[in-house]
Amino acid sequence: MPTTESKKILAVLDDLFFMVKIKESARQAGLPIEFLKTETDVLDRAKTHPALIILDLNYHGVDPLKLIGTLKADHATKGISLIGYLSHVQGELKVQAQEAGCNAVLPRSAFSQNLAQILKRHAG
Repeated sequence: MPTTESKKILAVLDDLFFMVKIKESARQAGLPIEFLKTETDVLDRAKTHPALIILDLNYHGVDPLKLIGTLKADHATKGISLIGYLSHVQGELKVQAQEAGCNAVLPRSAFSQNLAQILKRHAG
């Protein structure tokens, strides 16, 4: 049986609009969410095996490509689903994030439109 921690969502961003949207969607899906601001916090909290990590690939508080690579290289965290979002014009960053190990990379608009379904899928 999944634990509360394994059903938790970690989100790495600082955009207030997306924070509110993600928080409300997580509440509706019955998933606890924790917003993190530093790479150290993400790596530390990832060891609790959350259901999903959401990463704003434009957030300057972390190096998103390095963070993805570190999470996917660690045996304890490599199985965690990572979803990144970015501007639709950032094709090169999308490819780099996918190569680093991000499970899905979506344009901001698609991420926003499909957020409820994404969280329901990870709610089990």
